Amino acid sequence: MDRREFVKLGITTALASGVSQSLFAEKTGDMQYRTLGRTGEKVSIVGLGGYHIGMQKDADESVRIIRTALDNGMNFLDNCWDYNDGQSEVRMGKALRDGYRRKAFLMTKIDGRDKSTAALQIEQSLKRLQTDHIDLLQFHEIIRLSDPEKVFAPTGGMEAALEARKAGKIRYIGFTGHKNPEVHLKMLHTASAHDFTFDSVQMPLNVMDAHFESFEKKVLPMLVEHQIGVLGMKSMGDSNILASKTVTPVECLHYSMNLPTSVVITGCDSMQILQQALNAARSFRPMNRQEVADILAKTAKGAQNGRYEPYKTTHDFDGTYQNPQWLGPGQSGATFPEA
Repeated sequence: MDRREFVKLGITTALASGVSQSLFAEKTGDMQYRTLGRTGEKVSIVGLGGYHIGMQKDADESVRIIRTALDNGMNFLDNCWDYNDGQSEVRMGKALRDGYRRKAFLMTKIDGRDKSTAALQIEQSLKRLQTDHIDLLQFHEIIRLSDPEKVFAPTGGMEAALEARKAGKIRYIGFTGHKNPEVHLKMLHTASAHDFTFDSVQMPLNVMDAHFESFEKKVLPMLVEHQIGVLGMKSMGDSNILASKTVTPVECLHYSMNLPTSVVITGCDSMQILQQALNAARSFRPMNRQEVADILAKTAKGAQNGRYEPYKTTHDFDGTYQNPQWLGPGQSGATFPEA
């Protein structure tokens, strides 16, 4: 089955039949790799989350986690300009020395909505990461209904990203958000109106999302149709989903991997959690109709009202809400979608 036929099946039918992006995966050693949308880049089906890098008391432990991930074939590295006051990027930059940069598909994010702020953050990220180019740059926390227009406005952040791409400082451009599928759709439509197609989109894809304000149902089909790389995040809802005591960490990871994701990004704050992620990637096999139904049945009740997805219903996870200065001068005024 080719990708066009897969899209025609429809996401729901494909999942119910056990047909997933894994059919387009390649295996090298113990790790499975998928294609990042239309870019042609091969990325590991599980990626190392950047927020949890920089939280370790010992910076050397952060470096060990990153290098162990890369040595075991986990080539997708996530990060962000604002994570841990920049320490996540600083520590990742140290880890990428000694030839490790060649093993990595490096992604980071910026918050700047205007051109000057975005350009400054790109340069700061490059310096911290100790690299001359970032493989994928994403606009971070597109969570407000006003964000798309600001990014694409004259002298908006997109101008900085396009100039950086032309200069060879970044290769691909995407965006991320966790608040509401309608904001993602608005960002995609705004891009289309400006004759631009994103290379990737990052969003929550998990066993609870399927039931409440679902990115899986509302946004994922559009990304597959346009061959935009799908970056799944919050497979465990930053541990909130595990608190529901309905599913295990591996079930959470496998459910997200069973969707047409290019990569499932997961936070690993210790070697033990990293090993859990690696084992989940190695043991993943496409799920059949009954396996998907069983997981969704277990999580349906708990998912009501977004109880275990507070990033959708509160501002607790909105870094740029708490720190509007990260967006740039005069960018703090915003309208959030109804939860």
